[in-house]
Amino acid sequence: HADGSMQLLGRGSLVINSGGEKIYVEEVEEALKRLPGVDDVLVVGVPDVRWGSAIVALLRTDTPPDAQALRAGLAPHLAGYKMPKHFLAVDQLPRADSGKGDYKAARALAEQLLETT
Repeated sequence: HADGSMQLLGRGSLVINSGGEKIYVEEVEEALKRLPGVDDVLVVGVPDVRWGSAIVALLRTDTPPDAQALRAGLAPHLAGYKMPKHFLAVDQLPRADSGKGDYKAARALAEQLLETT
């Protein structure tokens, strides 16, 4: 910038800061994809008064998500602070034509779904 400052762009949007901890969405997504019944997933952070950002998992599954079972399945693979606060079922995940997750659209979808539940 003209004032000498720099703005970094890129993969920082794939890091969620929750309660002062950095959480990499790919790590949470990969752990969730290993669980039975999870066909596809995108993980995003949504604004949260207590944590700064709450971790939300958008899941494309055959059955409605059972948060307790998902947390139990994730427990051996993720630290507790990385555990999603919400698991939301969706028919389709927002993805670009290349197959990459559209995290901006996913975050908006998560916020919308949380408002209606």
